[in-house]
Amino acid sequence: MTPAKARAEAAARLQAAGIDGAARDADRILAAVMGIQPGRLRHIDRELTADEMQRLWAGIDAREQHQPVAQIVGFRDFYAHRFIVTPDTLDPRPETEVLIDTALNLSWTSVLDMGTGTGAILISLLAARAGSRGLGTDISPAALDVARRNAHLINVTAEFRHSDWYGDVPERFDLIVSNPPYIALDEMAALSPDVRQWEPATALTDGGDGLGAYRIIAAGAAARLNPGGHVLVEIGPRQG
Repeated sequence: MTPAKARAEAAARLQAAGIDGAARDADRILAAVMGIQPGRLRHIDRELTADEMQRLWAGIDAREQHQPVAQIVGFRDFYAHRFIVTPDTLDPRPETEVLIDTALNLSWTSVLDMGTGTGAILISLLAARAGSRGLGTDISPAALDVARRNAHLINVTAEFRHSDWYGDVPERFDLIVSNPPYIALDEMAALSPDVRQWEPATALTDGGDGLGAYRIIAAGAAARLNPGGHVLVEIGPRQG
């Protein structure tokens, strides 16, 4: 089967399963299977191998069950780098890149990233600012393992530590950043199945009004910031 025919069949299956962006997702899965960028699919006219076909349909099967594409292909491109993504981590969103740009407009040489997940925020910041140092914390050992792998692959030196917010962080920093769990418990049922069924609940909600993490971050910030320091956090629309 040619890539063109495989793309068409894969997209048709996802569309029939009610997947939004079926053609886009089919392209991302097929391109990852072939080890190329999605934009190159139209220029490849060879037949897919049996192994590629098997991996493609396995990926389409998973997407029909609403597993996020990033988990299926194992990565997400974010800011300037490619990050490993697993079911133990939140899938980095494009809107979080605004947090990176905002932070890079500030003056700092040390940064604390709480709830680091894949490490996407911390690693992106350290990669963009030579000579800076940073600590990423998370309550999930599995997430911390993913973050360490990402730092190694991207060749960024960062420290990662198991901590419940500030619990095991006595140091001070110029900058504190976080994309905390901000979805209120009563909002969870309305989330898409891609998110609700597949991403770690502890990275999505605080089990209350969605403001719990911000209360903790605000309460402990003064004791962890250097003079003139900053706190930058991502928020949900209801938390604005």
